Amino acid sequence: MKQITIVTKNRDGLTADIAAVLGDSNINIESLDAEEVEGMGVVTLTVDHYNGALHALRDSGWHAVTEDAFIMRVRDEPGALARVAKRFKDASIHVRSIRIIQHEGQWGMVAVSAEPVEEARALVKDKLLSD
Repeated sequence: MKQITIVTKNRDGLTADIAAVLGDSNINIESLDAEEVEGMGVVTLTVDHYNGALHALRDSGWHAVTEDAFIMRVRDEPGALARVAKRFKDASIHVRSIRIIQHEGQWGMVAVSAEPVEEARALVKDKLLSD
């Protein structure tokens, strides 16, 4: 799975403008996370047409960067994410981002971007949902 991240000066309507660019290009947003960090807007998203989204965003003046992520299934209970994060910590794997993307029953799906990515995937192979 590929994630797209845009970091720009935060302002009212930021996500509306990004969503409009993608919608006008007939690209469906599958997940979107937007936060303000020290006056900057950080928008991370996944879409159904990755390459088209990158082109549309860049053609509209957005500086979009990408990263590989993998999807894990974890129990939806206190401490489950902490146990997984500890695996990465103990193996000295740098985690760039962890996003909870779905809760369903007793399980949650989590998107993780880490490096080195192959070592990170191997470390949690018992929890992987995708490669």
